[in-house]
Amino acid sequence: MSDRELNFAREIMGGRSYRDVPDAEVLQEAERLLDGWMSGELRMERPKIYDHYALLLLALTRQVRTLEARVSELEAARGPQ
Repeated sequence: MSDRELNFAREIMGGRSYRDVPDAEVLQEAERLLDGWMSGELRMERPKIYDHYALLLLALTRQVRTLEARVSELEAARGPQ
């Protein structure tokens, strides 16, 4: 474990705007960072991790919206039952 404390959002965004980071990458990196933090392998800036959950929540919200649209399309294609 490194003594360096990581900034959650900065690690995910890598110097890019949040708009330039694909949702799939946000989810993958968030999972890696949170798993490392929970297992004690990574240190995170504690106040920052709470502030930057918005990045993860935004990606999850967009993912849910996409999945809901796909389900609606599949149900419409299947027709009435």
